[in-house]
Amino acid sequence: MTPPASGEPLLEFLAVMRRLRAECPWKREQTHRSLARYLLEETHETLEAIDAGAETGDWEHLREELGDLLLQVYFHAVVAEEEGTFTIDDVARGITEKMYRRNPHVFGPRSDDQPRDAAAVDEVWQAIKAQDRPRTSPTDGLPETLPALLYAAKAVERGGAAPEQPADLGERLLALVQEAVAEGIDPEQALRDAVRRLP
Repeated sequence: MTPPASGEPLLEFLAVMRRLRAECPWKREQTHRSLARYLLEETHETLEAIDAGAETGDWEHLREELGDLLLQVYFHAVVAEEEGTFTIDDVARGITEKMYRRNPHVFGPRSDDQPRDAAAVDEVWQAIKAQDRPRTSPTDGLPETLPALLYAAKAVERGGAAPEQPADLGERLLALVQEAVAEGIDPEQALRDAVRRLP
């Protein structure tokens, strides 16, 4: 069994990234905007590694891709640190506070009405998230750069309704997404799996 992480390599990696920014001409020139495409690429490569690991049971490729994804997080944090906007500590502190706030069943006082299954926990999470970010429409706050099926699924999950009699292809696709969400199916993953099964 793998021993618990100590966190020390994360500090070493931060020092590595600071040095790379200082001494590597290419890395020194990068900005949040110029790095955006690499974050997207690494995210997709990580998703592929997850699918491969699920098929083969070999998760070594995922470990590697998570490292590449972590590089992007630290790269952006070091750029921000140089600009004086935030640090990696601020990033970690912010997500830690969010986890405390959105997981009262773990970090709050114990009570008999705490959620006891994954669906109930997700319901609590979504309710707290809605308080954190009030919205006026199902697409408020959803990045428009999400893959279309994922964008539609998230909008439907938030209460977006598909037309009763879909007229064009987009409306028919939206109705299929609504059907998938109602059945607890991730339409993005379902389509990827179907494409992979093509002869």
